[in-house]
Amino acid sequence: MTRLFRLLVFGLCFSALRAAEKPNVLVILADDCTYSDLSFNGGQNAKTPNLDRFANESLVFERAYVGMAMCSPSRSELYSGRLPLRNGCAWNHGKSRPGTRSLPHYLGDLGYRVGLAGKKHIGPREVYPFENVPGFDDNCVRNPTLPHDLGGTREFMTRKGDQPFCLVIALVEPHAPWVMGDRSAYPPRKLKLPPYLADTPRTRQDFASYLAEITYMDGQVGEILGLLDELKLADDTLVLFSSEQGAQFPGNKWTNWDSGLHTSLVARWPGVTQPGSRTRAMVQYADVVPTLIDLAGGKPEPDAFDGTSFAGVLRGKTDEHREFAYGMHNNWPEGPPYPIRSVTDGEWRYIRNLTPEKLYIEKHLMGRTEHNAYWPTWVFRAVENPHALELVERFVHRPAEHLYHTSEDRFEMKNLADDPACAEIKARLAKELDRELADQLDPGIPLDTPEAHHAADDLKPKFPGKP
Repeated sequence: MTRLFRLLVFGLCFSALRAAEKPNVLVILADDCTYSDLSFNGGQNAKTPNLDRFANESLVFERAYVGMAMCSPSRSELYSGRLPLRNGCAWNHGKSRPGTRSLPHYLGDLGYRVGLAGKKHIGPREVYPFENVPGFDDNCVRNPTLPHDLGGTREFMTRKGDQPFCLVIALVEPHAPWVMGDRSAYPPRKLKLPPYLADTPRTRQDFASYLAEITYMDGQVGEILGLLDELKLADDTLVLFSSEQGAQFPGNKWTNWDSGLHTSLVARWPGVTQPGSRTRAMVQYADVVPTLIDLAGGKPEPDAFDGTSFAGVLRGKTDEHREFAYGMHNNWPEGPPYPIRSVTDGEWRYIRNLTPEKLYIEKHLMGRTEHNAYWPTWVFRAVENPHALELVERFVHRPAEHLYHTSEDRFEMKNLADDPACAEIKARLAKELDRELADQLDPGIPLDTPEAHHAADDLKPKFPGKP
């Protein structure tokens, strides 16, 4: 046996042994970053050299979803393994139901120290008892964002070399206001706008500012990954990057369209995940906690979660996971009530608007202009431009049902709900959505009310939800 061959065998055995141990876990979250705007997901504008390099070293999930396209509900789902109604945070700025367990509880029981740096937007503290790790701004609307410092991250990662850690670094970019980064790198006239945005000068200007923040966020990701390399922890750490829900543009955040609910998920675990690989296995934020419990040597109990472990996907043993991913939206207090429910099988998406007779209004997009000044330009352009009018109407006046062939219509611009050729597909997805709503004890319209939201704020479990 040659020396080179012996070294190769030793290296493979060492990698397998290391992968069998409890990995460190680093979760990096962007804030309000549309899946399709990142280049490794097919985006045509954003410059993200660090994320591109990371994706080339990792397994990229092509079908990952959040349950609600809003900050508090999506993060509560991610940290609890429960869908919004079941964990109790089914509105933005809401809180989870007392007694809910989350990542710090589950991994803490398995010997991990569990910390959170940056944005929180979750509560109450007893449900999410993360160790607070300093160094990143926790205010997503601060102008400008505070400078970051990796000192707290370094201290947390190196505090006890024999104890595995789980650290979430929740960045606040590219959440509006879009004031960070170099906007001059994105000349507005050269941008390729997605078809759900009306083409006005102000839209292009704001989209350029948003892209600049993506690049700023990418720089932060590069620094964090660089620290992991410097500390020689990269080989022992599972790194997950995710982009949360879509950006603060009409058709993204606060919707159940794909551009709202589809999220990035990239996993790098040296010796386990295949570099430069992609998977079409469908996963949802609710699957992450059961997966991490599984990888840490625990046994996630099915009754405790709305998700299941996708460890087999990470290990390359399967390219399948869940059959459906679910979405919901309760508009209060982001605007007048407008409840929405949806389901996707990865190929098709079915959306049900529960009060289609009402106008959809979102106050941040349509009522404030300090960092979303494009909306009035859409309305003005709609007077003489049919496409702008179509986009305004698409956003504010919606039918009872939508059906999209998402795999063929990436931005879901053609509603096929009334197409007889698609009736069987619509019926299948509608039946599955009905089953899921019954399982979650979803009351529908009454949930999207000030009364239900205030009951949640009081931390009183007065609203329905699967126990």
